[in-house]
Amino acid sequence: MSLKATERFMKQTYLRMILGIGLCVGILLFFPFLSVLHVVSFPAKTSLGHIRVAHGDTFTLGFIHSVNRRPVLDTIRIAEQGLVIESSRFDAFGAGMPETTNAEGRLQTLPDGTLLWTVHRPVPEITIRIGWTADHTLCIHGRTIRLADLLEPGKALTLRLESISVYQFLKGKRL
Repeated sequence: MSLKATERFMKQTYLRMILGIGLCVGILLFFPFLSVLHVVSFPAKTSLGHIRVAHGDTFTLGFIHSVNRRPVLDTIRIAEQGLVIESSRFDAFGAGMPETTNAEGRLQTLPDGTLLWTVHRPVPEITIRIGWTADHTLCIHGRTIRLADLLEPGKALTLRLESISVYQFLKGKRL
């Protein structure tokens, strides 16, 4: 092999290597493979932020019931196909709260006197209208986020599971 042929071969090899590395970096940066809980305004769908999650993770939505003024904690699980409302925990009955076990779910009294409604209901997303007195919170990964800090009371937001790229994750607001 001549010197020119060797140089040409080396240039082609370097070019292929650089293109291969560029393709790998591009895939890693722009292919949507990170699971996040995305919080968006409703109905405008403006991103308010996202939280990295994995299948099987759980989070809690807490609020003060508007009628009986007692806390309610809804536990939601991250599933492969979306969100699953697992249960609601509360200590007093109020409007819209389950009163008995039925075909939809099971109501039980826990040893500490609180009530647990177990439902296992898959949902594609959860939309919440932020209340003035409800003090809505999102508790996930050991952190508590007041939803009124993300969006003013009276407005609504939606929580949904999405897959995003590393680029989208880095450029977006992390909660």
